[in-house]
Amino acid sequence: MEAGPRDTAHDGGEQLSPDGPDEVSGGVTSSGVTDDGPDADEMSAAAEVEVELRPQPRLRVWQLAPIVILAAVGSLMFAFPLAFEFGDGGAVVAMLGLLISCCAAGWGMMAARRVGHTWPGLPERGSGSRPDWRVVSGYAVLFLGAVVLAVWRVARLR
Repeated sequence: MEAGPRDTAHDGGEQLSPDGPDEVSGGVTSSGVTDDGPDADEMSAAAEVEVELRPQPRLRVWQLAPIVILAAVGSLMFAFPLAFEFGDGGAVVAMLGLLISCCAAGWGMMAARRVGHTWPGLPERGSGSRPDWRVVSGYAVLFLGAVVLAVWRVARLR
């Protein structure tokens, strides 16, 4: 009993080459076997469709929960002294709350970036395209405006 295909034709029969049967013409071998699949010209004419089989990455609950809790605590620490004016310590508590809120926002942005999300208007990570200067300057103006309003409000407490 033989374990695999071997060249056992010793009596002058058809000899196999080391690669397999020799082709005669048009993809048909001397044994009448045809190649499977489309020809080279059919391959170039067919449009390729790429389908992503992996699911889209999402932020998990264990990633979001500490960020949301810190943001809520920080915003409450920032809002209560500003709303109810708790005396001399209110400005310190408000600035600490603002700091905690900003830390939570930074952590949220880093987690979102790690998953692959980007800010609206900015190119995707690794795309090679540069961000539009108007979008970047718009984000900078919004950020600086929020910082100025927060500092101005805390400074008015004194």
